[in-house]
Amino acid sequence: MSGFRILTWHVHGSYLDSLARTGHRFYIPVKPEASGGYAGRWQEWDPEVVTEVPADQVRDLEVDAVLFQHRQHWEVDQYELLSPEQLRLPRLYVEHDPPREHPTDTRHPVEDPDVLLVHVTAFNALMWDSGPTPTRVIDHGIAIPEGVGYNGQLQRGIVVVNDLATRGRRLGADLYLYAADRVPLDLVGMGSQRLGGLGEVPRSRLPAFEARYRFFFNPIRYTSLGLAMIEAMHVGLPIVAFATTEIPTVIEDGVSGITSTDPAWLLAGMDELLADHGLAREMGRHARTIAQERFSIERFARDWTSAFEEAIGRPATTVRSRPRGGSRSTAAATAARASHAPPGSGGGSAAPTAPVTSAALVRGAR
Repeated sequence: MSGFRILTWHVHGSYLDSLARTGHRFYIPVKPEASGGYAGRWQEWDPEVVTEVPADQVRDLEVDAVLFQHRQHWEVDQYELLSPEQLRLPRLYVEHDPPREHPTDTRHPVEDPDVLLVHVTAFNALMWDSGPTPTRVIDHGIAIPEGVGYNGQLQRGIVVVNDLATRGRRLGADLYLYAADRVPLDLVGMGSQRLGGLGEVPRSRLPAFEARYRFFFNPIRYTSLGLAMIEAMHVGLPIVAFATTEIPTVIEDGVSGITSTDPAWLLAGMDELLADHGLAREMGRHARTIAQERFSIERFARDWTSAFEEAIGRPATTVRSRPRGGSRSTAAATAARASHAPPGSGGGSAAPTAPVTSAALVRGAR
C-alpha cells in the first residue's frame, strides 16, 4: 500500500480504527501483558495496515514518523524502545483529552518546537498551554457501515460510556443516574452492568443496535468530544448533551438535539423526544448532516495526511534526550522563552504548507 509508515501505540481502539482508514500503514508495539498501549490490533484490522511488532524489535523498524498518543509513551517508553536514529524521526503527538490538572493553566507535557501537537477538538487546543509546540486541530472522523440508518421505534434513550461506574463525576455517572431515575435509558459499554446497564455491545454491531433508540444521551461533563456520540449522529439519532467543552459547536439546541447546562432542560427535552417520534427523526436528520459534513472519514484522512506531510517536512535536528526532573526539558524551556510567543500559542516554526497561527488553532480543511 502507499502512504506513510507510522509507528504509534494502541491507546484508543476506536481512534486507531479511524487512523487505519487514512491510507497509511501503522506499526504498533505489543507486549505479552497486552496493557498500557501494547494490546495489539483488532481482529478486523488488515495486518498490512495495522502491523504488530514485538516491543523489543521496534528499534529495527524503518518508519517515516512516530505518533505518540499518551504521556507515558512520550516521557518514558520512547527512550526504552526507539533507537538513536528513530529518536531523530519526525514526531507527532495526538492529545485526546482536555487538561485535567487545571482547565486553563496546565502546560502540555510536550514542549518541543520540533514536534507537531494535534488536538482532537478546538476546545482542547484552547485550554491547553501548548508552549512552543506547533499545534493544529483535527476533528474526529467516523466510518459507519452502509445501510445503517435511524429507526427510533424504541421509546428509550441510549447512553454509551465505557466503565462509567469507575469514572465518576467527570464522565457524568451521577448525571446518568439522575436522568435514569426519571426517563427510560439504557447504558451500554464495558462495565455498564455495575450501574444496571446492558453490558458491552460489539463495536461492529453498535450502529445498528443504537439506531432503534429514540435519542442518544451524553451525560459527560468534561472530556473530549466522544466518538460514540459522533457515531450516533452519523446513524441519525438526535443528541441530548450538556453544553460543555466542544458540544456547543456541534449540537444546536432544538435543531439537531437538546443541549444545555441545566439538567432539567435536558430531561424536558428527552420527554419531548419520547413523545414525538417525528420531532426526534427531524432532529436526527440534522445531526446526521452535521456528522457527514464535519466528521467524515474522508476529511479525517485528508487532515491526517496533511499533518504527516507537515511533520515529515521538518524532522528534529538533534536526538532528544530523556528529560530530568519532570517532563519539561531545559532545551524546551529555553525555546519557549526565546520564542516570545503568547502562552499556549504553539509559537514554534511551522511548515510553509500549514502555517501555525498566533492562536495555534489550525483546523484541517472541511
